[in-house]
Amino acid sequence: MMTWSAGELRIPGHRQQELYLRGRGLLLIPTYFCVGGPLTMFDPDLPPVLIYPVEHGPDALPVSASRARAALGALIGPTRAAVLNAIGTRDATSTTELARHLGISAASASEHTTVLRQAGLVASHRDRNRMLHLLPELGLAMLDTSG
Repeated sequence: MMTWSAGELRIPGHRQQELYLRGRGLLLIPTYFCVGGPLTMFDPDLPPVLIYPVEHGPDALPVSASRARAALGALIGPTRAAVLNAIGTRDATSTTELARHLGISAASASEHTTVLRQAGLVASHRDRNRMLHLLPELGLAMLDTSG
């Protein structure tokens, strides 16, 4: 991000600024929360300060729950994401209840839960004449938007 050459510190992207230290030194402060470019602070009576962002990983900044849900829908399809979410917001739900809640046919709900079960995102078991669905850890992790 910065280069030092011939007694000069160059910061690409930072505003054009000349700051003469005159023996005062420069206090460098890396910060996780500076998501823009570097900032300089100076007072003629104090050592100048350069605050600069540290490198962030791809998951450093939180993603809103609605954005995460939209991304999940883009990944597995909006109906399948809705099925996963509906199962995750209940203790255990039947295929018929899912279909009614989402406004889809029972056959469609069954097909979506089958695909999600094959991917390990849904666990299902028979209770008399009903198939009940709930989320195992992997399914819960897919819905986790806490980052």
